[in-house]
Amino acid sequence: MKRYFANLIGVVILGAAAMGHAQATGDGSDLRNDRKDLRHDRRDLSNDRKDIRGDQRDLNHDRADARNDRRDLNQDVADRNGDRRDLRNDVRNGDKTDAAKDRRDLRQDNRDIHKDRKDLANDRKDIHNDSKDLRNDRKDARSDKRDIRHDRRDIHRDRHGK
Repeated sequence: MKRYFANLIGVVILGAAAMGHAQATGDGSDLRNDRKDLRHDRRDLSNDRKDIRGDQRDLNHDRADARNDRRDLNQDVADRNGDRRDLRNDVRNGDKTDAAKDRRDLRQDNRDIHKDRKDLANDRKDIHNDSKDLRNDRKDARSDKRDIRHDRRDIHRDRHGK
């Protein structure tokens, strides 16, 4: 009986020592898979950064287009005000046909300006949402970079058994 327990204790101690050695050295396939995952994560992060730069370029172009649309809208409002002056002059002078034509043009200008203002407001809202999305993408990229750095450090520690 004593010999049985002695053998059992010896087997348990040797098993524990073998397990401890296997954990300290690390399984090569696990290390290889970790490195492979890290490499894929780096590639994904690189592609995400390219997408972020492209989104930033698109956002800058959208902002420039909105500025140009605003400039055009201001010019349209100035033209409409000039048409109003022409209408007042035609009414003062008693020129009914030109006044009717100016009223028709003024109504059309008002419709166009209203539509342009709605389009500009929608464009500005889209720009705002795109800007928020871009901020979140940058935040995610920073988080991914941090995770990659931590994974790399953990792989290094596992390899050296610290």
